[in-house]
Amino acid sequence: MQELLRTNDPVLISFVEAILGEAGIVHMVADQHTSILEGSIGAIPRRVLVDGDDLMQAQRLMRDADLGAQLSDTAQKANG
Repeated sequence: MQELLRTNDPVLISFVEAILGEAGIVHMVADQHTSILEGSIGAIPRRVLVDGDDLMQAQRLMRDADLGAQLSDTAQKANG
């Protein structure tokens, strides 16, 4: 799994999950339970992960939704 984005914004995560789900891209949200345990102070961002084979398509969908600035540095470096 490759990191697509990292954020503390639950609305953004929900939106990205909807975009990926509609496109049929399998994804998961990592660190969700850890973030809840720390008391919702925003210290631990959640990560949206996708399969490496779907990373480019997921990035394209994010850019099409005007969310390209939200892509993680790791995801941006994967495509040079």
